[in-house]
Amino acid sequence: MEIKQTALAGTLESSDIQITLSQGNEGIQIDLDSSVEALYGPQIKKVITDTLAAYDIENAKVKAVDKGALDCVIKARTMAAAQRALGTVDKPNWEVL
Repeated sequence: MEIKQTALAGTLESSDIQITLSQGNEGIQIDLDSSVEALYGPQIKKVITDTLAAYDIENAKVKAVDKGALDCVIKARTMAAAQRALGTVDKPNWEVL
C-alpha cells in the first residue's frame, strides 16, 4: 500500500517508542535511536518490519526513537502510525495480526 502522509505514534516517555512513518522508495528503511540497540536492535527492527508487512507496506522511511518499549508496544505504535499514514484511521483494523 502507498503511504499518503507522514504519521507519528508514541511518546518519548520511558517504556515507550515513538514511530514516525513517511514515504520511501527503496524498501523499508529504519533509522533506530535506542540505548539498547546493540542488544535488541535486530528484534525491534523485525517487529516494525513484520507489522508494516501485515499492512502491505513495502516502501517506507521509519524513524524509531525507543525508550525501552516491549514488543507489544512497538507493534501497537507501528500499527497506529501505519493506519494514520495510510489514511485508514476511520476504519481501523484492530484484528490481531
